Amino acid sequence: MVQETGWDSEKPGYQGLIEVAHRLTVGQDNSKTRDAAVRILKSLFPPLLLELYRMLVAPIHSGKFAALMVARVTALSCQWLMGPCAVNSVDLPNGSSLMSGVFVEKCKYLEESKCVGVCINTCKLPTQTFFKDHMGVPLLMEPNFTDYSCQFKFGILPPQQEVDDALKEPCLEICPSSVRRKEMNHNMDAHKCPKA
Repeated sequence: MVQETGWDSEKPGYQGLIEVAHRLTVGQDNSKTRDAAVRILKSLFPPLLLELYRMLVAPIHSGKFAALMVARVTALSCQWLMGPCAVNSVDLPNGSSLMSGVFVEKCKYLEESKCVGVCINTCKLPTQTFFKDHMGVPLLMEPNFTDYSCQFKFGILPPQQEVDDALKEPCLEICPSSVRRKEMNHNMDAHKCPKA
């Protein structure tokens, strides 16, 4: 993230990560923020691994095996980022169900960033894109902006952005950008909302 933003926080640990995530949304349109977030996700894996997974694992059993695997790995490896989570069952479009979901009880990333825009543009949309395009596994993420939970549904294609309810959510009252705009008499140019 530091490489993508060209800036690093002086705060240590998770608070520094959140500051850098906010900085990633500043001064560029949301599509560029999402592209940067996809590059960050790709950088976490050896390139050949992603390509092999997409070619060799993703097609097995119509993608169900890959969805099961990434759900388990996500639940095990991402608790430091998201908080407590567990694998759960999701309903597939064909009427069957599969243990390819991950339920995040209270997303630490959303709770700490306090920002719908940071959630949508540095997490939800880029993560969905990353799994589909670079691992061959469709993913629908359903953040809940009231209780900060999030449901991952591996093996499910997300809806078009125009009809995705998560993208219609208003800013949170506690959003740092929203608070700054209010303090500056609604000067929208001073602190552009990363959700806009």
